[in-house]
This record gives sequence, C-alpha cells and structure tokens, in this order.
Amino acid sequence: MSLDPKLLEVLVCPVTRGPLRYVPARDVLVSDGAGLAFPVRGGVPCLLVEEAAPLDGEAAQQ
Repeated sequence: MSLDPKLLEVLVCPVTRGPLRYVPARDVLVSDGAGLAFPVRGGVPCLLVEEAAPLDGEAAQQ
C-alpha cells in the first residue's frame, strides 16, 4: 500500500516538525532529524512518539 503524495507533503515529524519520507518496503515514515521510524498501518500513518522505533542502518539508507 502506498501513501497519497499530497498527504506526504503536509505531514511533519511530531518531534522536530521536519519532513518525513516514506519507505514503502518497511511501511514506515522516517524522520531523519529525530532518528525515528513511524509505522504506517493499513495506509494510516501513526505519528505517536510512543509508537516510533529508533532508526536502524537499513531504514536510514532507504
């Protein structure tokens, strides 16, 4: 499942207020500034800090 490009234009990281990038292979939104990966479940971004995972090397490079 992919995210609507218009949605990606308006979403920001809840920690840094910086941009997010979508990694379809992992179905996450990545905040490089915060070093976090936010899950996307059923096409719905979950931007709760409690749900985010620290970036590992693989997610950071995709």
